[in-house]
Amino acid sequence: MSANNPFARLPEAASFTVTSTTVRDGDTWQPAQWSSGAPGGKDLSPQLSWSGAPTGTKSYAVTVYDPDAPTGSGFWHWAIANIPATTTSLPEGADLPAGAFQLPNDARLPRYIGAAPPAGHGEHRYFVTVHALDADDIGVAADATPALLGFTIAGHILGRATLVATVETVQ
Repeated sequence: MSANNPFARLPEAASFTVTSTTVRDGDTWQPAQWSSGAPGGKDLSPQLSWSGAPTGTKSYAVTVYDPDAPTGSGFWHWAIANIPATTTSLPEGADLPAGAFQLPNDARLPRYIGAAPPAGHGEHRYFVTVHALDADDIGVAADATPALLGFTIAGHILGRATLVATVETVQ
């Protein structure tokens, strides 16, 4: 596992709370959140709820990122933009509110793709983050990459709520 913290070089942001009925911070994803290519995997996005976002929040973005993927750049599993500020939860299997959209992940699929670390590669961390933003529409195209979303929201983040799930595939 890498010591890479994907937020280490980003500006500080107020913290707020994100919870999930699917996984607790520091726990292992359930098989439903694993890739459909893994035994029992279903590529089912996690349930998320958040509270305490900073005043002035106009929208949210949600990302799931694995900095431990053996790519040199990590792996983006999920990215959602333009979630209205009135939304404070997403159900498992994400039914998105009006105006929100999923960007293609690193597999170029506009949906959640589950965990699938290579066998024997060790434990991978999945940073599930809700970003509170100061803009109603962050201005990224629906076919943009999650990295471009991250770059675009960097100057608009009022707060950040993160939980980390893990998975290890044994040989």
